[in-house]
Amino acid sequence: MAIIIRMPEVLAGASEAVLSNWLVTEGAEIAVGDVLAEIETEKATVEYQAEEAGIVAKMLIKPGDLADVGTPIAIFTAAGEGEAEIAQALADAGAASADTAAPASVEESAAASAPPAPSEPAAAPAVDTQAPPAPAGGRLFVSPLVRKMAREHGVDLTRITGTGPDGRIVRADFEAYVASGAPVAASSAAPATPVAHAAAGVLEIPHTGMRKAIARRLTESKSTVPHFYLSADCRVEKLLAARKDVNDAKGVKISVNDWVVKAVALALMDVPDANVIWGDSAMSKFDSADIAVAVAREGGLLTPVIRGVEKLSLIELNAAIADAASRARSGKIKQEEIEGGSFAVTNLGMYGTREFSAIINPPQSGILAVGAASAAPVVENGEVVAGMVMTVTLSADHRAVDGALAAQWLAAFQRHIENPLGMLI
Repeated sequence: MAIIIRMPEVLAGASEAVLSNWLVTEGAEIAVGDVLAEIETEKATVEYQAEEAGIVAKMLIKPGDLADVGTPIAIFTAAGEGEAEIAQALADAGAASADTAAPASVEESAAASAPPAPSEPAAAPAVDTQAPPAPAGGRLFVSPLVRKMAREHGVDLTRITGTGPDGRIVRADFEAYVASGAPVAASSAAPATPVAHAAAGVLEIPHTGMRKAIARRLTESKSTVPHFYLSADCRVEKLLAARKDVNDAKGVKISVNDWVVKAVALALMDVPDANVIWGDSAMSKFDSADIAVAVAREGGLLTPVIRGVEKLSLIELNAAIADAASRARSGKIKQEEIEGGSFAVTNLGMYGTREFSAIINPPQSGILAVGAASAAPVVENGEVVAGMVMTVTLSADHRAVDGALAAQWLAAFQRHIENPLGMLI
């Protein structure tokens, strides 16, 4: 019996995703666990593994296409099955044919066949109205993701030359067109309601799914999570000396941030009541330190979670963070690697930032913002001496962590940072 393969919900709560690339071809025999495709979510590119075995009989969407979660994207058959079984599977799925089952395979006419219905907004984009002469063949091949972006920005798609398969207009074509400063919409089909145009010298950059996700989640966090903040000035002369000794002795490049993440983990073990997250009906308390580490990449920020940090040596932790950061920047991080954790670390010290506070990434209950280590006068045995000080600021979720508990945790962190040899044991 033919099997419908549907767009998975690879990001919790997502309603749609983009199929970045097929990693199989029609006719290929697939086993459970084989990687079928790369699917782009708002935060990462995820390898989608087959949950069923079979032969890839038909691919219903193309690379770069946007599809709702649950939309049929491919059909598997067993040996000996053919078009009849495919048609039956599509009918059972509520689709009359492969074309109607896959909104991402839409071929839209370059000229609208009918005027917009009265209920349509006055600012409907030019692509849905009368347009300039169409490409050869009278059809315009456009991915739904690009159509959505064009609708949001009032861009006439007939003005864009597609570089995808069969002249298909893909996202890169759209972004290049917008960046070129070319006309946004056809003059003969200008929308009745004014559309915002970039002023001279201003470049409008369309929001990516990732940027929208970051904006949505951080806005939700600041509006729904009661943040409070505690800061501490940590002496780091011993840490910097220990780091140099370890790096010289082992031939490695353990960073200050690696020591910070390790100290965060040990402080969570020292103050286990702070290793919690808030839930609707109960708080979840963890027995290991799963810590999200902020990684800056083109287009936004990702926070891969390093599991069981308290059990890792500094060398192991350094390797784990470097690997996660590399895959996060290349878009190859797995979805499960950016989910979970009770705590996060973000470090802007390498830019010379002395002090800052960060926004909590729910459901995590805390995030530590780490500034630069810099020379500063400090009091030692009643005398003012030169020291190296690193300012850290804890943002905590007051629903899960009270002020006194947060202060205990921050004091534990400071003890580990200022006595770093304990982190080598």
